[in-house]
Amino acid sequence: MPRIVSVHSFRGGTGKSNTTANLAATFALQGRRVGIVDADIQSPGIHVLFGLDTDRPHHSLNDYLWGKCSIEEAAQDVTAVLGDAAADGRIFLIPSSLQAGEIARVLREGYDVGLLNDGFQALLTRLSLDYLLIDTHPGMNEDTLLSMTISDVLLIVLRPDRQDYQGTAVTVDVARRLKVPKLLLVVNKVLPDFDFDALAAEVERTYQVPVAGILPLSEDLVRLASSDVFGVRYPDHPWTRTIRDIGDQIAG
Repeated sequence: MPRIVSVHSFRGGTGKSNTTANLAATFALQGRRVGIVDADIQSPGIHVLFGLDTDRPHHSLNDYLWGKCSIEEAAQDVTAVLGDAAADGRIFLIPSSLQAGEIARVLREGYDVGLLNDGFQALLTRLSLDYLLIDTHPGMNEDTLLSMTISDVLLIVLRPDRQDYQGTAVTVDVARRLKVPKLLLVVNKVLPDFDFDALAAEVERTYQVPVAGILPLSEDLVRLASSDVFGVRYPDHPWTRTIRDIGDQIAG
């Protein structure tokens, strides 16, 4: 059965898109067919990790929402980022437009959120996906709530920060009310001298939600500066191993 996984954070800057991209690579390297939708229409960015040139003409999620193309026509095969290790796996990315006019139109006019659900379901079927990862907009809005509602797994990314903790409490409460089947937490950008086991226990006790992984604040990741998918470049790095563990828990 294909799975829809929403990757969400209450605030920006948690590393949500990096987590999404690396999870997609992890699944694809296991031979899975993976789709990614950049549903952060107001501030898109995950395309950078896959080296997509947004100046080249190609359809985006915005085009689908405005009725200019089908959802699969907006999908770009970015499997090449995996290099020779790709095997049978594939990654398809549906980016959002980075054009100022398109972003302004979304803010000014909005769009039919119901089309997102139709598009998500169509992608699963037409691209024969094993996983559809939705990189959501931070905070709470209509499309975020829709993504939660249709998800098999909601992965909430937070930092060890009091503002993140409060926002995560709201997200968890909403997800429970929406009866999301599986909730998982990822604590990201944790200083290496923290006691990771104690932190995981504290977070799980606070939210009564499993912690799928604690990702350290990595200088290597910062140096890469979103120029590549980290787990592909550094497959044996501790950060990458944690991503693989998170992927295993999503797979269940």
